[in-house]
Amino acid sequence: MSPPHGPPRDVALPASIFATLRRELAKEAGALPTIHALHAAGFAAGTSAAARLFDTSDGASDTPSGVFWSRLSDGLRRRGWGRLEHQAVHDGVGLLVSTDWVEAEEAGDEDREQASCSFTSGYLSGLLTEGAGGPVAVLEVSCRARGDHRCAFAFGSEDAIHDLYGSLLDGADLDGALASL
Repeated sequence: MSPPHGPPRDVALPASIFATLRRELAKEAGALPTIHALHAAGFAAGTSAAARLFDTSDGASDTPSGVFWSRLSDGLRRRGWGRLEHQAVHDGVGLLVSTDWVEAEEAGDEDREQASCSFTSGYLSGLLTEGAGGPVAVLEVSCRARGDHRCAFAFGSEDAIHDLYGSLLDGADLDGALASL
């Protein structure tokens, strides 16, 4: 069968698919491979969706910052993801915050120990990479599924996010980890 021609198509699925994929992948492959697989799938979906969320043909990186973040948030909200707010928290790292992010809502009680938005982290990385015209890494730093007040995704260069992650693993809180960058 030959691939269809024309623009990529979008489909709507129930939000419960995230919990089902996470649970079933973890049963088959384990926790870490599940995170990696969901992140990779999210990245591929994000790069594909970028052109439909904001017009990159005229260079999204040339769009004024406030307009870009508004377009991104509005596009994601209209597609059912939830509201997303941009916060400039550091010169090299931004934060995208949501109190109603859909991927966290569908996490079951078995997921309460872990952040659950692995697909989203990849998806946002793909979107932002396309929008910026170069690599943008994304790290989930808080998640409603594990009891946090909000889902928050730090984004920046791969080096900055790697350093942030290392500080968080060493026990720093987010503000302390950002201050150490």
